[in-house]
Amino acid sequence: MTKSYDIAVIGAGPAGANAAIEAAGYGARVVVLDEQPRAGGQVWRAKSAAILAAPETPENSAGNALREGLSGSSATHLSKARVWQIERDGQAWGIHFLQEGRAASVSAKLLIIAAGAQEYVQPIPGWTTPGVIGLAGATALMKQEMTLPGQATVVAGSGPLVFFVASEIRRLGGQVAGVVTSNRRRDWLRALPAMAARADLAARGGVWLADLMLARVPIFWGSGVTHIAGEKSVSGLGIAKLDASGAPRGDPAQISADSLCLGNGLIPSIEAAQLAGAAITYQGDLGGWVPKAEVDGTTDTHGLIICGDGAGIRGAAAAELQGKLAGQNAARQLGLAVAPIAKLAGRFRAASRFGVAMTALSKPKPSTALTTPEAIVCRCESLTRAMIEAEIASGAQSANAVKSGLRAGMGPCGGKFCQTAIAALVAQARGGDIKDVPPPTPRPPLRPVPTAALAGDFDYDDLPIPKPAPL
Repeated sequence: MTKSYDIAVIGAGPAGANAAIEAAGYGARVVVLDEQPRAGGQVWRAKSAAILAAPETPENSAGNALREGLSGSSATHLSKARVWQIERDGQAWGIHFLQEGRAASVSAKLLIIAAGAQEYVQPIPGWTTPGVIGLAGATALMKQEMTLPGQATVVAGSGPLVFFVASEIRRLGGQVAGVVTSNRRRDWLRALPAMAARADLAARGGVWLADLMLARVPIFWGSGVTHIAGEKSVSGLGIAKLDASGAPRGDPAQISADSLCLGNGLIPSIEAAQLAGAAITYQGDLGGWVPKAEVDGTTDTHGLIICGDGAGIRGAAAAELQGKLAGQNAARQLGLAVAPIAKLAGRFRAASRFGVAMTALSKPKPSTALTTPEAIVCRCESLTRAMIEAEIASGAQSANAVKSGLRAGMGPCGGKFCQTAIAALVAQARGGDIKDVPPPTPRPPLRPVPTAALAGDFDYDDLPIPKPAPL
């Protein structure tokens, strides 16, 4: 039986959980659906229950406060709920999901999507080798399980997450063989004025960098990883200075390592919003393609509100505040009496200034220079750059066309790993810009769904047998 609510919230990170808490506080009947066992999202991820004692971190403290707030509210929290379909039936939203291997659904008058972000890793030779892990994946591994990615790890990519991951590896007792950042020192200097909006967060970043410098960890500024050595596991990698186009300058230097944490920025997770009917637009300062939404999450689609990093990469501090704005917005749309929090919108804009400055340092700059013809681009379907370029040359002039011709983006990840790289290749072939190549049209299921879960307790004996046809 499908349960009905006033508001359904997809995502229980800083934005989604705060939206639910806020709306429930005004008397709305709210349900929250989230894939993770506990609320907090990626940035405030909960530690595993198997970890009995660990030093408190700012992220863990913020996450615990969020989880307590959600559990103390009247909102219903459905954990381990993987949403695979969103549809609108008259005046209600239907949200279909998997939980503990079983299919279920809820309906709601209003839908708040707080799907967060996904990371972009530029395809390079060897990036699918065991021992290579995304920066965001590494943070999840260390926050939840307090497990190191390797014995001697190189951390590479762009933005502040590079220095956080490297510092966290050291805090947990690991060895950082080197830090490789595509940012130059002057990039950080240009960001200083905006960083003043959150001096506390800027100071934490300074502590990470100071820790690495005092430990004499090699830091390669304005550089990138050109290739990864090793067949069954990482044995080393090449590093080179990058020019303005992202191409390597000169021969790469070789570094020994048994693991690599690699990430080239965050991208708003917009598939659920698209499936719900939200229009999208390209905003490079917010991470790429984003849904068209106001500060309080209002969209052109009736009954749909979008907030958090899924509406543009602004960081956890801004996502938390925008979630509250979205919760108030939803309660107001239901006709409930809402007492606005003083200066909440102003605080959101101030936090956004800091977040957007960090996004500028870490936003994906899809360059194809490091992606060699033999490099895997779509790892689910084992498609190389050469194979994708051949498809483009044969007439596939959009991400949808490449998807149709090669199944690129139709594997288990649903295109999360490859769609940005494919768009960059299409744009290059067309002589245009990536902003002119929209992402593929999402189709249900948003996540892989076992057929058995959809069939339920199906039994062939239940099939009606038609009467024999007359002769």
